[in-house]
Amino acid sequence: MSQPVQPPNQPQQPYGGQPADGNPYAGGPGAPAPAAPTGNPYGDQPPAPTGNPYGGQPPAPTGNPFGNPQGQPAPFGGAPFAPAPPARNGLALGVLVALGAAIVASILYGVILGSIEREIGYAAVGVGFLVGFAAGKLGGANPVTIAASAVFSVGAVYFGQLIGYAMVMADVAQVSFSEVFLDHFDAVTRVWKEDADFMRYLFLALGAIAAIGGAKKAN
Repeated sequence: MSQPVQPPNQPQQPYGGQPADGNPYAGGPGAPAPAAPTGNPYGDQPPAPTGNPYGGQPPAPTGNPFGNPQGQPAPFGGAPFAPAPPARNGLALGVLVALGAAIVASILYGVILGSIEREIGYAAVGVGFLVGFAAGKLGGANPVTIAASAVFSVGAVYFGQLIGYAMVMADVAQVSFSEVFLDHFDAVTRVWKEDADFMRYLFLALGAIAAIGGAKKAN
């Protein structure tokens, strides 16, 4: 009995089922085509940075770059400067101080004159300067205060001279000072006028001039 002749073996495809047309990535007959790649081809890489790439640095300064770091207004900003302290203008206080200083200075001046029984020009200048300086120091440079200190200085020098005369007259009459100055004040003024000369009035003027200088010196 004869057997059927087996058909010759089919030629095997090279590279395990790849076509012989030269495409090494093509599938064999009946093999499904490879799917197209999907997703992020760079999936293994870290994601791109987002937001501020310089996040670690402090934010950029805003506002006035030349502002005062302590919160105080800038010297050229819109905030006004601090108001200057109010000037001393105590008119009533200055007049009262001038009057009180004139009373004290006249007593001291009279005691000096009565003790040495002579007049000293420097003492009259000292009286005026003391009155003017005290008035200007507490009352300010008000023109009324300066004028009042000059007037009170003239009165202080005048009453100081009367006190000195009364002390001399009381010593001569062997009586108390208060009796002469209070009970015989008219006699004291009469003697002062009889002995008054140019130097006597010059001392009064020096007291006024010294008071003006003392008031200005205090300011």
